[in-house]
Amino acid sequence: MSELATIARPYAEALFRVARTGNLAAWSDLVSEMAAVAALPDVKTFADNPRLTDRQIVETFLSLLKSKVSGEAKNFVGMLVENDRLTLLPEISAQFHTLKNAAQGAADAEITSAFELTDAQMKDLVATLEKKLGRKLNPSVKVDGALIGGVCVAVGDEMLDTSVRAKLQRMYIVLAS
Repeated sequence: MSELATIARPYAEALFRVARTGNLAAWSDLVSEMAAVAALPDVKTFADNPRLTDRQIVETFLSLLKSKVSGEAKNFVGMLVENDRLTLLPEISAQFHTLKNAAQGAADAEITSAFELTDAQMKDLVATLEKKLGRKLNPSVKVDGALIGGVCVAVGDEMLDTSVRAKLQRMYIVLAS
């Protein structure tokens, strides 16, 4: 995994430098879409087919995208295909978004809740977390009933677990020792 990150880093950095000169939000959406398409098993198989030319792979890959693709993006995809790196797009995307967040003073927050959160609850939770962490958050939410109650928040390598399950586990450790 670290090898993929090392190989993907220069591509992500180069793409980020290009994206900063244009519409960073549009590039971010495009990079996410390209990563999702590149991660599809059929696309991986197609890209690895030795009978296809680089041009055929690039044209087919670009045709799978819903977003309008600029000349710079076409050149980027062409370079990835030429270097047999198209399947690195998910890792390139992850690193691109990390660079984008760092430039904007933001971070991705993965919020796991025991129950579906209302918009008001979500807004209050994000505001509290942003105040506590001192940066803007880009939240993504998922529901996991195994938490029993409360929430678990992961921001980078920071973890805040206020779930009932975590409290029960801590209580078990204290009682068992």
